[in-house]
Amino acid sequence: MNESLEQAWPQIRAHLRRAVPESTYELWLEPLQALDLTPDTLILGAPDERRRSWASGRFGEMLRESAASVLGPQVRVEVVVADGSTRAPAPMNRAADPFPRFGRAPQSSAGQSRGGQGYSANPGTTAMGGAPSPAPVADSTFQAKLTFEQFVIGDANRLAHAAALAAAEMPGQAYNPLFIFGPPGNGKTHLLHAIGNYVRSYGGGLTVRYATAESFTNEFVSALHSNAIEAFKSRFRHVDVLLVDDVQFLASKAKTEEEFFHTFNALHDTGCQLVLTSDRSPRDLDALEDRLRERFEAGLLTDIRAPDPATRLTILRKRAHHDRIALADDAALDVIAERITDNIRVLEGALIRVVAFASLTGRPLDAALAHEVLDGLYRQKKAVRRSIEDVQHATCKAFEISHDELLSPARAQRLTWPRQVAMYLARELTDQTLPAIGRAFGGRDHTTVMHACKRTAERIASDPDAHRVVRDLTEQLRSHS
Repeated sequence: MNESLEQAWPQIRAHLRRAVPESTYELWLEPLQALDLTPDTLILGAPDERRRSWASGRFGEMLRESAASVLGPQVRVEVVVADGSTRAPAPMNRAADPFPRFGRAPQSSAGQSRGGQGYSANPGTTAMGGAPSPAPVADSTFQAKLTFEQFVIGDANRLAHAAALAAAEMPGQAYNPLFIFGPPGNGKTHLLHAIGNYVRSYGGGLTVRYATAESFTNEFVSALHSNAIEAFKSRFRHVDVLLVDDVQFLASKAKTEEEFFHTFNALHDTGCQLVLTSDRSPRDLDALEDRLRERFEAGLLTDIRAPDPATRLTILRKRAHHDRIALADDAALDVIAERITDNIRVLEGALIRVVAFASLTGRPLDAALAHEVLDGLYRQKKAVRRSIEDVQHATCKAFEISHDELLSPARAQRLTWPRQVAMYLARELTDQTLPAIGRAFGGRDHTTVMHACKRTAERIASDPDAHRVVRDLTEQLRSHS
């Protein structure tokens, strides 16, 4: 790297980092290397052909702008494969195909993919001896409005959205399998359709299929009865991306579970992307076979929770803008967002009811109307303030320990974690001070409470099971029951 480039490249990278989400930068732009700089050309190296194509096509304009901001408008950008390939540099232009077929694992020197099946120059044969490839299958129909652009991101779904986008951009290589879980009505199906729409638009011919666990079961049973099991296998095993919704409904269906197990293995072993959703984490799918749960847990697990107030309001505003709803008072949306707290589907349904009532009665759509319509359907929730004793009782019940054990000086792991959770919840859900909480937990110092809160926050940020436990306890303590 010459001296000018050595000074300019860090500035260009900083500009790129500010221009895109962190996950996108790390996946596509951070691997680029600055190879050479002439008076009018910046040459960048990508680690493989796929990233070269995406950098040239999808991020070409951004690379040009970033380079121009540091080196001047006369500089153009070229991207080459930096692994010693003799491929000619590809000037970045909008006509370039930025979306090569990338669903399979890269081929080895023997022409065989890591999954055991490669691609040859002849599209009708494999690289393993010339046997004809299975006929391509038609992919599924996806709802056009369920895209990543229409998905409202908040703290409750940020990781799930980022993981789904990465799986769509890099099928079979980013997170595989990807397992998204959470209560109904909070965006799991939206993300599956968003992946399907994205791969169909930008996947360069990759095939993608969506199915619910129920439809998978029904098609399998029908295939058994009609002696068409090979056609069924072809539909589900000869795809690049398989999206399966509500896999909890596979439980207790022995033959369907076995077929899905083999379908999962067949796709995963050849580098195909699998994305699954459920209303519970794999560990909580007690009726599912252990071997299937283990497959689900082998990739990335991420949950979607009920949206926070800011996210609910953003969803309503986006829906109102999309449907061109005339609001007499923006506070009407605040009323709906405050009343409906745990389900996006119900949230949008409440908006539709208020809009319909305004249309039928000719009244302005304002906060008063929203209150009137929703009062008969959704009771206004009142904040519940709990005592430290309430928190301790609920924690002991959840972890199956006694109150004396919770307050004891014992430091066994089975007691330390529940004690930290209880202190954390006491800090979050009561109006007691840190010293008061410490005294209520066996006369401990306030610094012990601070440490417990910090450890709990760190653990729920990285451990989905810990997050679920604390979330469930929080919801239980905040309810009226």
